[in-house]
Amino acid sequence: MTASSSPVTIAVDGPSGSGKSSVSRAVAAALGFGYLDTGAMYRALTWWCLDQGIDTADLPAVARAAETFPLEQGSDPKAPAVTVGGADVSDEIRSTRITGAVTAVATNPDVRPVLQRRQREAMAEIAARTGGVVAEGRDITTVVAPDADVRVLITASEEARLRRRSGDVAAAGEEVDAATLRAQVLDRDAADSAVSSFLTASEGVATLDTSELSFEDSVAAVLALVASRPTAPVGTAAEDDEAEDDEAVERALRAGLEEFELDETDLALLQPDEVRDVWEEDGPHPVVAVVGRPNVGKSTLVNRVLRRREAVVEDVPGVTRDRVSYDAEWAGRRFTLVDTGGWEIDATGIHLRVAEQAEVAIELADAVLFVVDSKVGATDDDEAVVKLLRRSGKPVVLVANKVDDQRGESDAAALWNLGLGQPWPVSALHGRGSGDALDALLDVLPEKSAVAPAGPGDGLRRVALVGRPNVGKSSLLNKLVGSERVVVDSVAGTTRDPVDEVIDLGGRSWRFVDTAGIRRRVHQTRGADFYASLRTQTALEKAEVAVVLIDAEQSIAEQDIRVVSQVIEAGRALVLAFNKWDLLDEERRYYLEREIERELVQTTWAPRVNISARTGRHVDKLVPALDTALASWDARIPTARLNAFLGEIVAAHPHPVRSGKQPRILFGTQAGTRPPRFVIFASGFIEAGYRRFIERRLREEFGFEGTPIEISVRVREKRRDRR
Repeated sequence: MTASSSPVTIAVDGPSGSGKSSVSRAVAAALGFGYLDTGAMYRALTWWCLDQGIDTADLPAVARAAETFPLEQGSDPKAPAVTVGGADVSDEIRSTRITGAVTAVATNPDVRPVLQRRQREAMAEIAARTGGVVAEGRDITTVVAPDADVRVLITASEEARLRRRSGDVAAAGEEVDAATLRAQVLDRDAADSAVSSFLTASEGVATLDTSELSFEDSVAAVLALVASRPTAPVGTAAEDDEAEDDEAVERALRAGLEEFELDETDLALLQPDEVRDVWEEDGPHPVVAVVGRPNVGKSTLVNRVLRRREAVVEDVPGVTRDRVSYDAEWAGRRFTLVDTGGWEIDATGIHLRVAEQAEVAIELADAVLFVVDSKVGATDDDEAVVKLLRRSGKPVVLVANKVDDQRGESDAAALWNLGLGQPWPVSALHGRGSGDALDALLDVLPEKSAVAPAGPGDGLRRVALVGRPNVGKSSLLNKLVGSERVVVDSVAGTTRDPVDEVIDLGGRSWRFVDTAGIRRRVHQTRGADFYASLRTQTALEKAEVAVVLIDAEQSIAEQDIRVVSQVIEAGRALVLAFNKWDLLDEERRYYLEREIERELVQTTWAPRVNISARTGRHVDKLVPALDTALASWDARIPTARLNAFLGEIVAAHPHPVRSGKQPRILFGTQAGTRPPRFVIFASGFIEAGYRRFIERRLREEFGFEGTPIEISVRVREKRRDRR
């Protein structure tokens, strides 16, 4: 990274949920350095004590074990294996059993000095072997490595950390209420650091707040800190020293940041929770529809098969409304699992449309999992579903759900009279019997399918339809598809799960995602709406461009502005679509234009399309708007051209003098794309107004229509003469 050949040590501290682990691993991978998770030492010691029968409350015994337990830690940031006594415990040390016991070990006053010494030894060995080390964990910047070359405190707001922790809990299939979750995070903060608060950094430690930063932005920021760290003088005169140092920093930044290009597979390796998003296209996978009447546990069974809490579940009927597809795997076989709404006889209103979606799912499936509540037994609705399944001619596996113990198996046996063959007793909630049912499913499931949709790895551009409830997102998706793909109703909040659909528009295919309406604030929602909001945020983060629908008949509301802000904060390309345009008279159009000028003044760069989701008016104009936004989102400016542009700005409009000082822009580089991110190195603080001025001039010079621009400034004060 610099002219110096000495090994580099980077120490990263921070609270739970701040992103320090994933960022640290990515930084190590980008620089070719080794990686050390010092917190894993405490967990490994805990595992050893439990394995050896050592009482974790026996402080002297645990301290003796800390001195000698046989620990080996891998330094590969993409696969940092942890081995104790020859056993790979990488996964087991993250289990609930270890998590519940590690606090007693970590707070042992005799253990910390021992493990801190071992941590320093490991860091020195890795740095000498790989040229550098990125070490993260408790008190790493203050006690373990206070003399590290770069010390960073990665922090985040309580709201951001709770949101990330909620995502982890949901992905693990657990349920924790907001109050308990908050208490866990705050208690973890109090126990994690023995030296300083996580809210403020110690002297000499740089603070990085990731609350509003994406993963790649956070990595780029740490790389910039590494690139700009003080180095030994390389010139003979002060001015030559500063100029040559600037060049060294720029070379380092370009080498470190511009080479840091993570594709989807790399992100999956660095973020294990995202591995599920990498779907290998090895042919059309068979499709399995999960059907049954309302509240028999279909979505719970789906979550059991997926081994994560993906489908929205609540203990009331009718939570699932659309048919929603998920990529699943069992015993090495891949298939697409389709969750559906409950099917009822004589359904009316929204429930009729939900039932229609279930029927469509059966027609588009290769096999069906028919779920029946064994405690209730076969009902008239179940008998009607059986007739529907027989007419379809599809192979059916009958699942008798809610058989929580052996006593309930007699209830399951009574379902033989449905005439669908053996009923498989299952407890979707606890997992009992689910493996046998899935084995039976694989017996009737074909190897390939002609009805399977293209997967996320198909190369299609992903478009999220977002907006506040009841603005016409589902109506637009149905119009684009050309059929009633999703449930539409005048009741706000009809959609709860993100719904994917491949759509031919403008002569090529796109992947559109209909999402649940974004309500006022996620933390004010409850139950299914809360988890639907989380799914919407996840769908937005997986998308490349968002079409924000706004009801043109109504005044632009605070919720509309918040939705636009959420898209920008997620770093996604943006297109504004004003729906119901065909219903406006001239007076309303005049006042709407004034509202747009007043309320959306910060997003004048976003392409705008006036459409009617009901009639399909001007929906074809979405294509050029999407193309423009995505091209800007992917755009990159060469470093030489960017610095020439910055030089022109500084010469024509220098930064204002404040307190007798005028900060000087040294150079800049584009740290990444999607969205365009720029890092500017300056000799002093750059005011927010001047940053907005730079952003405006960037748009005037290079376009960037339809994409947010992120500008960060790295202040590098002039060094004292050390001769």
